[in-house]
Amino acid sequence: MNTRFLIAVLVAATALAGCSTSDSGPPTPELAERGTTMTTAKLTRQDLTNKVSLNGKVTLNPVFGLVAPIDGQVRYLDVKEQKGTPTRPTRVGAVWAAGKPTQVDVPAGSVFAGRLVDDRATVTTGMPIVSAKYGGYGIVADIDGAQAYKLSDALTSVRAQIKSGPGPFDCAVLGTIAALPAGTIPDPPAPAPAPRPDPADPAAGAAPTPPPAPEQDSRTPSEATGLRLVCTAPADVKLINGAAATLEVVTEQAKQVLVAPVEAVAGRQGAGKVDVLGPDGTRQTKDVVLGLTDGRVVQIKSGLTGDETLAVPGPNLPPGPPDQQQQPGMPGMTGP
Repeated sequence: MNTRFLIAVLVAATALAGCSTSDSGPPTPELAERGTTMTTAKLTRQDLTNKVSLNGKVTLNPVFGLVAPIDGQVRYLDVKEQKGTPTRPTRVGAVWAAGKPTQVDVPAGSVFAGRLVDDRATVTTGMPIVSAKYGGYGIVADIDGAQAYKLSDALTSVRAQIKSGPGPFDCAVLGTIAALPAGTIPDPPAPAPAPRPDPADPAAGAAPTPPPAPEQDSRTPSEATGLRLVCTAPADVKLINGAAATLEVVTEQAKQVLVAPVEAVAGRQGAGKVDVLGPDGTRQTKDVVLGLTDGRVVQIKSGLTGDETLAVPGPNLPPGPPDQQQQPGMPGMTGP
């Protein structure tokens, strides 16, 4: 064999071996075992706020509901048809309890739109009893049942943003978020019957004067609505009917509370667990009571002092009893 050819083959083989070794890179590490502490976290203190976002729409003359202020019996007043937009509150009735009335007024800027329960019906606090129609633009957002329970006690802080328009700005809530049944407007009272003629009166034989015709009520009773939030913008905010909007409702707030990263906590609401690291690296699982969360941290209401070091990720929940674990042949299982 030619010596030069043999040397060339050896050089090429060596070069290929070197390329193969350098291009392969470091070996792929194995996955860490479940429960391995990857990092640690310390507890801190900060303000927390829970918010709910709703999709809304600018609506002209939206209907909203007024609720019973106390438990008792509702007694309505006969509300006359109003011309224009009232500049003062309109009294529409009262809820009576223990012989005393608690008045119910439609706020200024709105008109009475219907009774929602029968007159002298027994009502409970928070039950819608009157519907009213706001005179002007409002922002209306439909909500579902789960959101309703979050929002029921949190309507003091609402911010609105008009899509491609003004905002954010404070939005004043009107009435209740509860669903409203169809409202009713009572018929006007019937005219009093004409007095009978007195035979001793010389003019008794004359034709009786007909009673005046009752005034026609042109109001349209309010229609039923679903769960929804209605609020109004400041006077200097320009609104366009039908424009899309977003409402942000602050449901809960807490100042300078103890928090931990959500990755260090098993659970999100109520009761939870964390793994506390000792000086020697041992893990001790502790029960904690959880509060607010913003998705990044969660409030630790009790169970820790604030000086602990937590393992991340947090503890794994223990498996259920064997009789509750899925057995072969159950839905979701495949055969061998």
